[in-house]
Amino acid sequence: MRIPRVATASAVIVLSGICFAASPYVGQDAREIKALSESEVADLLAGKGMGYAKAAELNGYPGPAHVIELAAQLQLTPEQLNRTRDIHARMEAAAKAAGASLVAAERELDVLFRSHTVTSELMATALKQIAEAEARVRGAHLAAHIEQTSVLSPEQITQYSELRGYRGATRHLDHAHPNHRSQH
Repeated sequence: MRIPRVATASAVIVLSGICFAASPYVGQDAREIKALSESEVADLLAGKGMGYAKAAELNGYPGPAHVIELAAQLQLTPEQLNRTRDIHARMEAAAKAAGASLVAAERELDVLFRSHTVTSELMATALKQIAEAEARVRGAHLAAHIEQTSVLSPEQITQYSELRGYRGATRHLDHAHPNHRSQH
């Protein structure tokens, strides 16, 4: 009995899958810092948000960068725009500094493993530095979102959420912003 070539090829492919499973990390071994892509490094060094402020953004705390982008639609006063720019500048400076620390800490961890000099103690120290730096990055972004709420009126915050396409992000606005002080 002769087995068709297609069936033979299919069986080989199926059996190959059992013996060989490609890692989702293929190609990442060539990275300078294995845990971070080049774009993640660039974003951290530039102070970009990278989703670190989602807890704020998606719960009705506008981000200053997006408030600046939406200034006309939100009808910001000159004072609101100046305060928002100041919040953004401070956030960006803090996020860049913390991002540089995070990249450096990730690089150090990578060097420990690449050089095969890692120990449990050295790893623990490196991980603590990474966690602290990442907390500073995230904190810079979240703090800016909190501060931004004091610049906008409740109506502007609601409009911001609508313009950004969020549903329900401000439904608890009265309770979500106990420190809210509209100043315009």
